[in-house]
Amino acid sequence: MARRSTGPALAMLREQLAQTAARLMIESGIEDYGLAKRKAAERLGVKDLGALPSNAQIAASVAERQRIFEPQAHRMRVNALRRTALSIMDLLEPFEPRLVGAVLAGTATENTPIELHTFADSPESVAAHLVDRGVMVRDCQRRYRFSAKRASLVPGYRFVHDGADVVVVTFPENGLREAPLSPVDQRPMRRAGRNEVAELMAAEE
Repeated sequence: MARRSTGPALAMLREQLAQTAARLMIESGIEDYGLAKRKAAERLGVKDLGALPSNAQIAASVAERQRIFEPQAHRMRVNALRRTALSIMDLLEPFEPRLVGAVLAGTATENTPIELHTFADSPESVAAHLVDRGVMVRDCQRRYRFSAKRASLVPGYRFVHDGADVVVVTFPENGLREAPLSPVDQRPMRRAGRNEVAELMAAEE
């Protein structure tokens, strides 16, 4: 039976796991925190699940590595993705698009897709709107948790715009009032409209 780490040793192990998971997310394009944790534990030979770091700890490690190792390149990448997001939000204006995820948070890696939430009672109307404007889309789904006991698969579409991978998830029209929980901190996911995204970019200039 594996011996459990405790106290300072456990905290140190969790930090090592968080740093390793963050490096995997940045270098290997892993989006899923659970997968990054498992791969980090495997790489470090850790079998004690109680030692795994929280998603928030990994997200903080991702941000720290970006700030230390590639500050200028990272800032340019995030600004470019946000600029592309604004272009798509203009395209999707009838569906009240909101930017979410790592591009909004400023922790996007080279492999992070732009993720947008749109709102329409017919998801197909979003697809038709994009196709009518020359965008080639393919179906996808995102699994979101709305409470400790409720999770749902939400339909969406994936495509490439100006060289960036884009995911547009379509909620019912009343979904604008209830954001799903963030996988980082389990709080309602932050959503930003076009004006807020533009203000974020202006603040970085």
